[in-house]
Amino acid sequence: MEKLKVLFFAEGATLAHVVRPLMLARGLDPTNFDVILCRPKSFSKFTSGLSFPVLDLECQDSDAFTRKLDHGSPLYDFPTLCRYVDVDLALIDREKPDVIVGDFRLSLSASARLRSIPYIAICDAYWSPERELTPPLPVMGFTRYAPIELSQFLFRRIAPFAFRLHAQPLERLRAKFGLPSLGNDLRRCYTDADLRLFANFQALFPDVRTHEGADFIGPIAWSPEFVGDLSFLTGEGPLTYITMGSSGNPEVIEKLVPILENLGSRIVITTAGKPLSFTPKLPTTRIFDYLPGSMICQQASLVICNGGSPTTNQALTCGVPVLGIAQNMDQFLNMEAIANYGAGILVRADRTAPATLRQAIESLVTDRKYTNCAKRLAHNQGFESSPSALSRHIQEQFSRRKFIS
Repeated sequence: MEKLKVLFFAEGATLAHVVRPLMLARGLDPTNFDVILCRPKSFSKFTSGLSFPVLDLECQDSDAFTRKLDHGSPLYDFPTLCRYVDVDLALIDREKPDVIVGDFRLSLSASARLRSIPYIAICDAYWSPERELTPPLPVMGFTRYAPIELSQFLFRRIAPFAFRLHAQPLERLRAKFGLPSLGNDLRRCYTDADLRLFANFQALFPDVRTHEGADFIGPIAWSPEFVGDLSFLTGEGPLTYITMGSSGNPEVIEKLVPILENLGSRIVITTAGKPLSFTPKLPTTRIFDYLPGSMICQQASLVICNGGSPTTNQALTCGVPVLGIAQNMDQFLNMEAIANYGAGILVRADRTAPATLRQAIESLVTDRKYTNCAKRLAHNQGFESSPSALSRHIQEQFSRRKFIS
């Protein structure tokens, strides 16, 4: 069979949107696929030494993305998406791929269709149009002081209007190029593609209906390279892994450490390069910029994170329960599914009083039901690897488009 050329677009919104395409690209069989990965230059340290070409991709600055996320603003404005399409089309016309794979590169909703190339979106099932969305209240400036129940009540009434506002830039982009509307549905705007592949445990989302245009590819757990000594992982006593990721607030770590130290837990903290404002009191608490999270999770009895899918996937793949301290809507939606399954506890990032954190931690370490649910999820995740599933879907998409044309 002739090799297929696959062009990966890794948007630079967060690290997750870069490493998921990276992991999938690395996993494709080079005897069947020619792979090219496009990613922001700012993430180049994670993509060195690869066996396939890596190209720079113009992306909105990740700090600008985070600011918009924190303020509840549309994540991409119309001029940015127009500029993205120009960048996309230049790459597509130069590389001439058979199939395009993107992760939160919203402009591909237009640019891939303008060149009639099959487009696969790697996304999260909690944004799937196949499920009903009850929007949780994210952490905002006022939520730290306002009653949560009242704020949630008001938010759910204004959310439909806010979602339409967030959908407008992509709707304008599609209209500019004569493409049909997505119905101002933010879920469709975030996941529009010829095929949506959900990088999640299917068991966490029983309400998501799979079909020809939507399927689960399974959790994609990435870890950075690490050449240091990890022998400390095998010490005596339970181990807790804390990481707030690239988008979490590191200040909450200062509240967590004394609680865990008092409970006798060894602690491993990764900061994603962010400085911490305190020094641990015990030598059993260790701090790093980055570590191979998957290896840490194999030894941990509890993982504490911002509730985002990258770290929760690592933990749950190893059968470890999660305390998710969520701030943005993605983190809330992801942790709600985990908590509903029974494999973790969700705490709001604006409600992190020491008593609240202690109660959640003690529940997770003393009640075996959380660990049992996490282990059951890991055991039942299936056997087809994510790259293997992607390989099958790429070939199906190419064959379908070739048959139609």
